[in-house]
This record gives sequence, C-alpha cells and structure tokens, in this order.
Amino acid sequence: MPVPLIGVVLASTGRLAPLGVPLDFAARALPWPVDVLVRDSASTADGARAAVASLAEAGARLVVTLGGTETLPAVASACVEREVPCVSTTLPWQVFTARVPDAGWAFHFGWGLDDIAEVFADLWERVGPVRVGCLWNDGAQGRALRRWFRPVAEARGHELVDLPYRESGRLPDVTDLEVVTAAATAADLAAALHRARPRLVTCSRWLTYPFAVARHHALDRVATVVSWTPERAGGAGRDLAAAYEAATGSQWSQPLGLAHALMEVACHAATASTSRAGAAAVLSGARVPTVAGVLDWAGGPAPGVARIPPAGGQWRAGDRPELVVVDNRRAPALPVGGDLLLGP
Repeated sequence: MPVPLIGVVLASTGRLAPLGVPLDFAARALPWPVDVLVRDSASTADGARAAVASLAEAGARLVVTLGGTETLPAVASACVEREVPCVSTTLPWQVFTARVPDAGWAFHFGWGLDDIAEVFADLWERVGPVRVGCLWNDGAQGRALRRWFRPVAEARGHELVDLPYRESGRLPDVTDLEVVTAAATAADLAAALHRARPRLVTCSRWLTYPFAVARHHALDRVATVVSWTPERAGGAGRDLAAAYEAATGSQWSQPLGLAHALMEVACHAATASTSRAGAAAVLSGARVPTVAGVLDWAGGPAPGVARIPPAGGQWRAGDRPELVVVDNRRAPALPVGGDLLLGP
C-alpha cells in the first residue's frame, strides 16, 4: 500500500513566519509514518489558497495548518472546496466556525473566546471588583472579542470599558484603570503600558509567544492564556521542547505542542483510511490522544471542533521570558508554577 501524503501549509515568510517554525519542525524534523510535503502561505490568504491547490494536485490525503486570522480560514475553506480533509489549530473555534463552511471536510481544535474570557475573569477577580478597559482593535480580532468574549465576561459581573484603536495608531489612555485586557500586538501593548501601568494586564493573541515578550520589557507580568507547556505531556513534552530548542536555536512556544498534535491527528486519519473521504470520515468521530491532550471531535462544542481548555499564565520578562502557569482550575493538566503577581 502506498505511503499516504500529508500536506502542510505554514508561514515560512511574511509576518506570521515565527508561527511557522514550530510546525515546520514538527512536520519535517520528527519521524512520522507518512510522507510530508510543506508549502509556504507567505502569511497571506492568497498564498494559503495557492499552497492548498499545490498540495491537492500533489495528491495530499490530508492538509494541516496552524495560525493566522486570515490564513487559517483560507486554508480550510480551500480544502473544503477541493474536498481535501483539513485539520487546523491556534484560532478561537468560534472564529473558525464563522469563517469556514461546515461541509464535513474541515476539522479544528483549540480554545474558544468564551474560554479566554473565563480564564481572564478568574484572574481579574484576584484584584477585586473592577472596571476592565478593553484595548481591542477595530479589525477582525476586535469584532470577534466584542461578539464572543464580552458577553461571557459581563455575565461574571464585570464592567467592560471599550477602548477601540487602530493598530500602530494612537492608543487610548489606560491611566485610570486597574485592569486592562487586550488582543493588541506586542508593540502596541508595550506603548500603552509605557504611559500607565494597571495592576493587572491580560492579553491573548501575540502575547502568548515568548518572542513577542522578549522585545519589550514593559510586557513583564502581562497575563495570558496557556494551551500547552512541556509539562503538559511530562517527559515526552520536555523531550520535544529540548529537541526543538536544539534544532532551531529558538525558545519553545505554545504552538510547538499543538503542531505536534496536528501531525499526530493527521497520521491517525491518513493511515486509518485509503482516501480523502475516508480520512474525513475518520476525523468526524475521532478521539485522539496527543501531546496536547485527548482531542475529541465527537464531543466538541460544535461540528468539526475539538476543544482544548486553557489555563491562566503570566510572563516573567527577560532575555528568555518565562511563562508561568498561575491558575489551572480550567486546565488541571497544566501544573501551576507560581503565583499571580499584581501591581501596587
């Protein structure tokens, strides 16, 4: 029987390239019982669609991809159009289901914006009853947070103050707020915090990655969500992180475990079937143990979605930033490593 071919779409070039490194390592540097073909999205939706077309023509039985508010839906939608199964991660699942047709070909795993809201609210309540300033852009991320994050946080009794802004433009003043939450770029958030320092800042998106924190000392003690650490899979996770750092010279980041899980799921589906339709059928009811936990598409929050519950973490900045899990009540498999530090 021919060895199945797995297609991988990642950003080798462009602004999303740092997110492509962990998936490139997982796909090419580790042994898998499949052939692997990698294509560059160039960090654009058009590049993502072209990459899928190339992989489909090459005979890929299944395609995997990671990250990018525009590129990930482009990959998944292009796979649906060509009836090629796709598995993706690192985008909130509500954004995925809103952007990708539900046709039985696209499968996703990750957390939701509601999960992020619950984790952040857990941390805000360490400060006490507070008004929370929401440093959200006027683009796709900001719209998604207003739609799916805000109602969950407000249901917890928090008053959310909208602070809309345009990326790389003039930032709202956060001087009078004890708590600020954001989905800003690292540079934008650092600029806001140079002017004022709330007691607690929570931020998702780029602030989940160490390379963003390392460039800006002002991001010390910013809290974020944690989906994976090397401790999640014990010895296997620590070995994976060590191999990655030795091979790339880069610090491990959360997408490493998710990238490995992508390949585990892809191999499971591709080797259990002889066709694209067969791989899609396997995925539709799959429950796969991975280094990121058990991914359960049969019991997910929406068709084609498997959920990963996140924990709350906080950065300790430096040349090699450390991400410390400070609250794991929603993700007990991620052990707590320290206390949440609050400003005066």
